[in-house]
Amino acid sequence: MATAYDFEAMALDGSVQALSQWRGKALLVVNVASKCGFTPQYAGLQALWQTYRKRGLVVLGFPCNQFGAQEPGNADAIREFCTLDYGVDFPMFAKVDVNGSSAHPLWQWMKQQKSGLLGIGAIKWNFTKFLIGPDGQVIARYAPTDTPESLVRDIEKALA
Repeated sequence: MATAYDFEAMALDGSVQALSQWRGKALLVVNVASKCGFTPQYAGLQALWQTYRKRGLVVLGFPCNQFGAQEPGNADAIREFCTLDYGVDFPMFAKVDVNGSSAHPLWQWMKQQKSGLLGIGAIKWNFTKFLIGPDGQVIARYAPTDTPESLVRDIEKALA
């Protein structure tokens, strides 16, 4: 059976990152965008990372330009925006597609593990979140409207 730790992705700096480096940790995987109504959630994601990383949570940001072209920048622009505007220092990856035939394999797998509202697999918008347990399996999927702060109970349970 596949786990999240079986996947790899390109980081913003162009290096290939194996998710296996975080084996045994809980992962919060989010498709992010810098020009979205939900972009202020970066602050909440950074707060979760700061609060829980020593206990084993890793927040992973995957920029995506599939929804309203809300992530138009290149890797340098994304890094600069996230760092200067939100102080983001959690791992960020290169832009990916989360839907369609070119969707990143991690996102294809997560959508198979947990479908969205009404059993629909497709990601509906930026800031969709997946919580993955220390065993590498998807625990929950959250809508873009679910704030990072609203995930605390589930994160606490995943880290227990």
